[in-house]
Amino acid sequence: MLSMKTQYAFKALMYLAQNDNGEPVLIAEIADKKNIPLKFLENILLELKKAGILNSKKGKGGGYFFNQPPSDVRLAKVIRLIEGPIALLPCVSLNFYQKCKNCDERHCGLSNVLKEVRDATLTILESKTVADIAKVDI
Repeated sequence: MLSMKTQYAFKALMYLAQNDNGEPVLIAEIADKKNIPLKFLENILLELKKAGILNSKKGKGGGYFFNQPPSDVRLAKVIRLIEGPIALLPCVSLNFYQKCKNCDERHCGLSNVLKEVRDATLTILESKTVADIAKVDI
């Protein structure tokens, strides 16, 4: 399940994509329009900026804007940035692998099934972008 933080990140990114006219958008505007607590949104946007998804401009006419086209921002990248692993078990994670305690991965039916779940999920999340979800506001 996606955390509220990730849901807010997607709401902010969708708003920025839907209002992408080349001008930075104020944090207060995003917070107000998408009903996101301002302080929480500041932290989220800063994480997205550090990851290279967004950029910002200070001062008059400042705000946040995409550092790359929304059509290049994969949903999987945003989820990994905010949530961490996409896999349901650490032993099946591609980027955050950890061996499960007291488990023989070679003979674990659960990990085999969850690898399939991971692969199916990644197929979708790697093929969809912020531009795709910005077409319909949730």
